[in-house]
Amino acid sequence: MIFRSEEGSTRQLIEFCTGYFVLYVITGLSVKFFTGSSLGGFPDMSDIQYLVYNTLGGNLIALVIVLAFKWYKIESNSYSNIIRFKVPSEYFYIIPSGICTAVVIPTTTLMYTLPITVMVAMVIMRGSIIVISRIIDFIQIQQGILTKKVYWEENAAVVFAIMAVAANLINLKPGSFDFVKSATAMSILFSYLTAYSIRIYIMNYYKNTRGKGIKQDNKGFFAIEQISASIAMLLLGIFLYFSNDLVGWNAIQLIDFRNSFKIPHDIWFWASISGFAFGLLAFFSVFIFMFKGRTATFAGLVNRLTSLIAGTAATLLFALLFGGSYPTSDDWVTLGFILIAVAFLTKAEKKRSAELRSAQQKKG
Repeated sequence: MIFRSEEGSTRQLIEFCTGYFVLYVITGLSVKFFTGSSLGGFPDMSDIQYLVYNTLGGNLIALVIVLAFKWYKIESNSYSNIIRFKVPSEYFYIIPSGICTAVVIPTTTLMYTLPITVMVAMVIMRGSIIVISRIIDFIQIQQGILTKKVYWEENAAVVFAIMAVAANLINLKPGSFDFVKSATAMSILFSYLTAYSIRIYIMNYYKNTRGKGIKQDNKGFFAIEQISASIAMLLLGIFLYFSNDLVGWNAIQLIDFRNSFKIPHDIWFWASISGFAFGLLAFFSVFIFMFKGRTATFAGLVNRLTSLIAGTAATLLFALLFGGSYPTSDDWVTLGFILIAVAFLTKAEKKRSAELRSAQQKKG
């Protein structure tokens, strides 16, 4: 049903957000279940172990789908001849986007392994992406790539979204981990933000440069990006596994990484299966970021706000089902700001839908 809705319609956007929300809640519950719950009588996994198994499962399900349905056959603006093969020109920037994805996936989890709360990590990552999306719209408007204007409602939603992700920072205790002075933390954050910035720019470049009569093939984009990301992560994984022998790297995280294969956790298989939700979630995440006819500002906000609401829902469900901690008062304040941002986005969506219908009628 999801892919049968009219492309670029509000209904399709709602369906994507619903799929993203449900899968994000499942992913959020899985992380808590496997790494911090001691449920079911088995010992908790370390963050690195869960990253390994979850990533394996997620990449496997995504690859199976894109290869089985041959989504990699993308319609191109132009083709280049390499040896005797005719290669779509889009490959030359979608493959780098996939390499950026290979950086984003592990650095996201590594942010959570730092001596800061999960809440603070979420604030830093999600707030940054919202700002980056707005900056990319500004850059592409200046370049003449994006011809749409950013509505004032979208800018207002950005303000409230930033207030939402920052609300929990107010009550940080003195003596908390000094993020800025940590070389490791700043390296991880720099890698995450650089890779995500390039990736969002590329996604919007692809979306905004479709030639006349050339389909915006988001499935094709995802397929090529996913295949290249999987290859990049495989090569990186092999290097890290042998990094002690090659370059003498033997940090505790790397030892944990190697032991995930040498001494598999008792329920590694189920942790990998839990990654299926993460792999399917990636489809919806990309499709929202690249949603047809919308600005990067709007799409980035929809993506991040949906994940924030899902994160709160996962925390609440985990508390109800497994006796975890309930959302704090700061979390509910955050949710209030999110709902205000969603109200502004709803207004922007109505205006954008009317604009697209008017443009379609003129073409007809």
